[in-house]
Amino acid sequence: MDKVTMTETIIASKLEKGLTWEAIAEKVGASPVWLTSACLGMNSASPEQAAAICDCLGLGSEVSTALQKFPTKIWEQTVPTDPLVYRFYEIMGVYGDTLKEVIQEKFGDGIMSAIDFNMEVDKEENPKGDRVVVTMSGKFLKYSAW
Repeated sequence: MDKVTMTETIIASKLEKGLTWEAIAEKVGASPVWLTSACLGMNSASPEQAAAICDCLGLGSEVSTALQKFPTKIWEQTVPTDPLVYRFYEIMGVYGDTLKEVIQEKFGDGIMSAIDFNMEVDKEENPKGDRVVVTMSGKFLKYSAW
């Protein structure tokens, strides 16, 4: 089973069972962001994590095996058209260079890891309209000279 078929199978089972990513993550003992990313094919799961996901969703060993495969992290390089995804693209377009400047001013010449990385998504109730809170935490990786 490839990652695309795996994702379609997982989403179909999730919808059929009326589960949320948050509920699945809680049952599996994982971060909702990481779990969703693994189920969408962008991360690999350990055998134990894959088994727990499949147990929760009532899926077979072929899905478990696909969850454990290392992903090829390729995505379309065109401007996204989904409004929510586009906003993150827009944020990086407007603030990407600013974030780079501020991070490198504080840490030096390097990057924020997307491997040694955590991300949380929270809801903040606000009288002016609920707020989306996205927290990203990645290890700083200094460029080396040789």
